[in-house]
Amino acid sequence: MKTEHRFIYEHYDSLESLPEADRLLAAEAERATAKAYAPYSKFCVGAAARLRSGRILSGSNIESEVFPAGLCAERSLLFYAQANFADDPVETLAIASNPSERECYPCGQCRQVMVDVERRQGSPMRVIMSGGGTASIVETAAQLLPFTFIL
Repeated sequence: MKTEHRFIYEHYDSLESLPEADRLLAAEAERATAKAYAPYSKFCVGAAARLRSGRILSGSNIESEVFPAGLCAERSLLFYAQANFADDPVETLAIASNPSERECYPCGQCRQVMVDVERRQGSPMRVIMSGGGTASIVETAAQLLPFTFIL
């Protein structure tokens, strides 16, 4: 039996056309790229999260000489949020990169962690993927990983 998987996402041809709260969060993710430590790949990624309380957190990727010991911006940020604000769910996560010729999409490990966060907090997390002057938004991280790992 063949089965089809589809999902709906929003695409914005310019960051200026994003709703204001999303535009500000995407800008914070872009600012976070300046804090990245990426001397090997030269690919700096920033992430910003808006928590239910309205608090904004940011994080960036960190590389290590002993690859793969580094950590992506999304996981750095989400692990920090869980450790310090576990009772304040992440409502929206924005991702940006430098250089940014195109939108920045999360890797597979980050997608799994994002789904884990949704499960743990019991609510969806919107994801804004920005770069190259455009952005795409999904209403839940689960849309990015339809066949997720479950223990």
